[in-house]
Amino acid sequence: MKINPMQDEMQNIALEMRSLGRTETSQEVNQDFGTLLSSAIQKVNGLQKTSSALAVRFDRGDRSLSLSDVMIASNKSSVAFEATVQTRNKLVEAYKELMNMPV
Repeated sequence: MKINPMQDEMQNIALEMRSLGRTETSQEVNQDFGTLLSSAIQKVNGLQKTSSALAVRFDRGDRSLSLSDVMIASNKSSVAFEATVQTRNKLVEAYKELMNMPV
């Protein structure tokens, strides 16, 4: 069972970047980072929508779903969201450190 799907995605992207074997410009890195961040947020949003939809179906009496299915989807959504928040917090912290450095 994977605990953090975003961490797996980030590791995969890091491996792809290493395998390119060429130096990238800062503009390319910014685009890659922006794409990565956007993709991660979309995945978290998708997990939250799926979790919500499963909960609604379960509440309406859908017998094809079990409570464990709903709870697993909810926990996946929660873990992904928490990972996204922690990543954002680290980015803000790093940005503040950079802004406080003397030039």
